[in-house]
Amino acid sequence: MNAIAPITLATTEVTSLIDGQIMPATGYRIPVYYPATGNQIAELVEADVAEVDLAVQAARRVFDEGAWARLPVEKRQEMLLAINTRILDHAEELARLECLNLGVSMRELRERQIKRAAYNFRFFAEYIGQTKGDVYDQSTGYRSIVVREPVGVAALIAPWNAPTALASMKVAAAIAFGNTCVLKPSEQTPLALRRFVELLHEAGLPPGVVNVVNGRGPVTGEALVKHPGVDRVSFTGGTETGRHIMALAAQRLKPCTLELGGKSANIIFASADIDRALDAALVSIYSNNGQQCLAGSRILLERSIADDFIARFVARARRIRIGDPMLDATELGPLASAAHRDRVLSFADIARGEGAEVLTGGVPAAMEGDLAGGYFVEPTAVLAPSNNARVCQDEIFGPFAAFLTFDSYEDAMRMANDTTFGLVSYLWSDHLPTVEAATRDLKSGVVWVNTTMTRELRAPFGGYKDSGVGREGGQASEQFYTEIKTVTVPTAPVTVKKIGVKA
Repeated sequence: MNAIAPITLATTEVTSLIDGQIMPATGYRIPVYYPATGNQIAELVEADVAEVDLAVQAARRVFDEGAWARLPVEKRQEMLLAINTRILDHAEELARLECLNLGVSMRELRERQIKRAAYNFRFFAEYIGQTKGDVYDQSTGYRSIVVREPVGVAALIAPWNAPTALASMKVAAAIAFGNTCVLKPSEQTPLALRRFVELLHEAGLPPGVVNVVNGRGPVTGEALVKHPGVDRVSFTGGTETGRHIMALAAQRLKPCTLELGGKSANIIFASADIDRALDAALVSIYSNNGQQCLAGSRILLERSIADDFIARFVARARRIRIGDPMLDATELGPLASAAHRDRVLSFADIARGEGAEVLTGGVPAAMEGDLAGGYFVEPTAVLAPSNNARVCQDEIFGPFAAFLTFDSYEDAMRMANDTTFGLVSYLWSDHLPTVEAATRDLKSGVVWVNTTMTRELRAPFGGYKDSGVGREGGQASEQFYTEIKTVTVPTAPVTVKKIGVKA
């Protein structure tokens, strides 16, 4: 099978975009690949320390001297809504660029991720129209007014697994409250985000409000986080990288939000609607090619339903349509890189070595024609010997499910919480007392009950333990991207004690 011709790139050199200007292609070059074929399709030009400095200076100058931070809320709302429209008008283009760079199916990108990117701007346009301050008549003759003001320049570091959907959340929140920012995409997936920033400018966003620099984390990312002109750092990615970023930011006491890894439990009781739980279990581990921090990668089954559920799950997994991500019919595309494919596949051997039964997959998917060089993996499921197995503790970040069984509610909660992560949990039961108890006992930032992943942007999103620090969404984003100022004013002229008036 030959790959569908994806798209003709306007340029095969991906450079920084600073203060509205394309930067010269003079830095270290990093190849960019199409995961479905393994072919190189572009080169990313890395921003060094000097180029990062230019980007931060541009953002700082626009914040300190420009109009953006001082615009009336209604004017910022108009711009955010214009961006929303512009993204929707170019949704097909962005989806194809993302597909070309990431390998996720066009249908998922078009119907879910790019729409989400556009909606992020609409949401924050609506949200900032409802923000408010506080007024305290604290004592006779005085009034204190509490207001929130933009903080300055935000460093926004996006992950490779859903670049536009997740980066747009950071950008929309940062600029909605009057900040400027420097965005660093992953060096693996820069294509759609570069075009995304161009679309912001085409919608009318002033140059310098959003700047983009490209490069590897230890080079470009570290220079950005350490820069003294950066006031906030928002990162989505791996836990170890998050620890390093937090340590760097702490040197200048910069607040961070870190949305990190997950090893989420999908707990299915016998009292659940088993058909719906089965559908959701497949979606929660195999959508986005399994490359998502909130994947339900540990599937905990009450023993009485385990055999039948696993048999049905495996049969469905074997029928998942693997293929060219440019085709809408494709349900599972390639993984993002050859190195990541090899890492995911290595866990099949690790599982066997620990006594797990590989139920299906664990091998490269056999493809033909142009796709033979792609990074395809068969949907994988294993029956783990215990929750201590590495396949139940390590974040694999691929289409790789691990099954466990439990005999009691207490057993299920113990296994679900026995992890260093705590991003999300999935809970399936129609027994109300079980649901009420579990939503209290599960140690995760989000619990989804009888549903697969869904996001309410007014609600905070983030994790416990090694899954992160801070939250995103609605009020949580407002608190992160603004500073609180208290202004106390007398309601009438005050008498001030005089000192130093006598010789």
